[in-house]
Amino acid sequence: MARSRQYQSGRVFFARLPHKGDLLESLTKLCTENELSSAFICAIGALENATVGFYDQKARSYKTISVDEPLELASLVGNLSIKDGQPMVHAHVVLSTETGETIGGHLMSPTIVFSGEVFAVELCGEPLVREFDEPTGLALWAALR
Repeated sequence: MARSRQYQSGRVFFARLPHKGDLLESLTKLCTENELSSAFICAIGALENATVGFYDQKARSYKTISVDEPLELASLVGNLSIKDGQPMVHAHVVLSTETGETIGGHLMSPTIVFSGEVFAVELCGEPLVREFDEPTGLALWAALR
């Protein structure tokens, strides 16, 4: 059975991403500047290029995929939590090419924004904190183990 914790929604943010900014850094800065510790994040837009990751479960490390062409940010879904005392954005993206082919994965840097719009909802309550999880090799929400 999945473990869960209930949160109340707090402040709601709509933001425009900076042209030529790094997507992951820009999302983190939005959260830091607004003193968020836990949030739900989604975004859409266009990218100049992107880096996404795929977690190799056997090797317990991310493989990166770099795409050096204009892309649509068809969907970004993620969250903000705390890792090692710092805000950490964890997001997955679906990207589309000029021909409509899709690429998806774990958002990584560098991913350069052409244009973008973000929607973030603050989660009120005890902050979600990430800690190393031995069975997966990932930093997962500690309170929900």
